[in-house]
Amino acid sequence: MMKRKLGAHDNLKITIQQDGNKFTVKEASNFRTIELEFTLGADFDYSLADGTEMKGNWNLEGNKLVGTFTRKDNGKVLKAYREIVGDELVQTYIYEGVESKRIFKRG
Repeated sequence: MMKRKLGAHDNLKITIQQDGNKFTVKEASNFRTIELEFTLGADFDYSLADGTEMKGNWNLEGNKLVGTFTRKDNGKVLKAYREIVGDELVQTYIYEGVESKRIFKRG
């Protein structure tokens, strides 16, 4: 519960750059800054801010980035979506039937 309360104040900023099928994503918050490089459809390892280890990939479906990630500790799947809607980035996660959505304003 404490991690969730802290996460609500992380002040996360996301920068996404695309070069063909290769993406660079920089996530900067009050707690950590990481830079992630991936190629569409290629699996990679990723660690959430709470330390949860995952393996998965991103694909492009229309104008939407769609991620499928499997937790290494329990094998459960997290679906992630990132989509530009107007002047905002809408990020949606679905895990065990629960959907969460976060909206980022262009800075």
